[in-house]
Amino acid sequence: MPTFPPITVRQPQPHDLVDDPVAVCGVGTGFEGQFSARVRDGNGDALAEVPIMAGGAGSWRNFHTEVPIGVVPATAQGTIEFFDPAQGGRQIFKVVVPIVFGRALIDPYFGFAQHRVVVGDRLSAIAEQAYGDPALWPRIFEANRDQILNPNLIFPGQVLRIPE
Repeated sequence: MPTFPPITVRQPQPHDLVDDPVAVCGVGTGFEGQFSARVRDGNGDALAEVPIMAGGAGSWRNFHTEVPIGVVPATAQGTIEFFDPAQGGRQIFKVVVPIVFGRALIDPYFGFAQHRVVVGDRLSAIAEQAYGDPALWPRIFEANRDQILNPNLIFPGQVLRIPE
């Protein structure tokens, strides 16, 4: 009989740009059929937490829910945690997924466009094209921190997310 991890997250994937509410889905199980999802900003502050019903104890179930944040996060980078809140306040089977808050970059947030980097591109030039202001390049940098380590080094062929 195959074994599965107690919680498998399908959405959001690591470094996804998320909206408010944060849509989550996956497969899981938990004590008495319940586990939780908690959103934190990059400072570690909890922004929201919701219980998720995953079925009876020992059974597996697909889950889909939304975690409403209700505020513009203080940081663009954050995490969503999934865990079984075991007795005594312990959090077992914890899965932590790094995410990027769209509303922390641009509010209101309506998703993102994609831009394929070509020779000669700079984040400031892409920001001027996207927003009419080259000084807004940090939005693009923060939205793509998983693939840009230095904002002065982007490479032809990279596909960047441009928050809208």
